[in-house]
Amino acid sequence: MRARSLSVAAAATALVLVQPGLAVAADDPSTTITYNVTSGALTMSVPVSVALGSGAPGTTISGALGPVTVTDDRALASASWTVTAAETDFASGPSTIPATSAGYDPGSITTTGTITATTTPVTLSNSAQTVVTGSAGVGDNTATWNPTVTVHVPAAAVGGAYTGTLTQSVA
Repeated sequence: MRARSLSVAAAATALVLVQPGLAVAADDPSTTITYNVTSGALTMSVPVSVALGSGAPGTTISGALGPVTVTDDRALASASWTVTAAETDFASGPSTIPATSAGYDPGSITTTGTITATTTPVTLSNSAQTVVTGSAGVGDNTATWNPTVTVHVPAAAVGGAYTGTLTQSVA
């Protein structure tokens, strides 16, 4: 009886070992796959110029600047950035209107990816001030807005075509 039990057990074991589709893990051929996720830069695009129009002394001149876009291709696990804006005084020949006569309102922001963008309207000055912040971005992200620039023309302003330079930076 004992010999019969051993031969049945041996036959069952042999049957299991020859079944198709059952393989021993050590015999499995395997391939290790590696790759790199590339990262890029943090960049910003802004309009080259804008004409706000005309207004008399004591009035307000306002207009959209055009699309401003921050592109974050750094592929970070937790990206953040800050956009600042600074304005030179507006000049027309010897006449000037101070930068502090102008305001910058980012308005609404459209984003792609996971970035959370927050705006801060400011009165412009010669010093850089934070106007938009981005946080909690994972991977690549963009943020686009169309800010409104408003100039309060002083009542004592002299007529002429005034020009100033708005510098927006991202870091």
